[in-house]
Amino acid sequence: KQVLDDGQLELFMEEIKKEPYWHDFFYVELMTGLRRGEICGLKWTDISFEQNIMRIARSVSRKAGGGLIIGETKTDAGIRKIVMPPSVKALLERKRTEAINEWVFPHYMNPSDPLHPDSAYGKLKTLLKNAELPLIRFHDLRHTFATQAMQGGVDAKTLAGILGHTDASFTLDTYTHVTGDMQRNASSVVNNMMQQFLIKGETDGK
Repeated sequence: KQVLDDGQLELFMEEIKKEPYWHDFFYVELMTGLRRGEICGLKWTDISFEQNIMRIARSVSRKAGGGLIIGETKTDAGIRKIVMPPSVKALLERKRTEAINEWVFPHYMNPSDPLHPDSAYGKLKTLLKNAELPLIRFHDLRHTFATQAMQGGVDAKTLAGILGHTDASFTLDTYTHVTGDMQRNASSVVNNMMQQFLIKGETDGK
């Protein structure tokens, strides 16, 4: 598994700004960590702007021999509700005023259908190549989201719920790894904690 580091993520975000349709798609992906089929399967009925909730209820996948299968999420835990980050809510509210059908991300060639997961994967490769970034997999965007969330202080149980996992330990083992920033943060936390004890000990000694 790979993740985009902070510098690479910034380059990717600059690249997607060049194409509004794909900007919205990949921005929502990076801010929610949805599976590829889940974000392709979003309908406007899944979005509650009043409650600031996004419901993940279905997944789109490729049918053998061509076409699409619109079915259930990968697991029972995959059916979930997540709180939308403010920027995602604002983006989708704007996008809703331009909606042409039930799909949040309709296919750009056949708008009556949802976006095909293979189209999203193919576009990701093009964007990465144009930005001279590593050719990561689509699932690595989910991995990037999870790692960023962990570094930002989101606990494993909460993150598991967002990602649609039944086991927080699976989330830790699968989607996060120890980065240099995590090590530096841990070192700083331990240092500050120990300094408090040392200072207290010196004060008590006096």
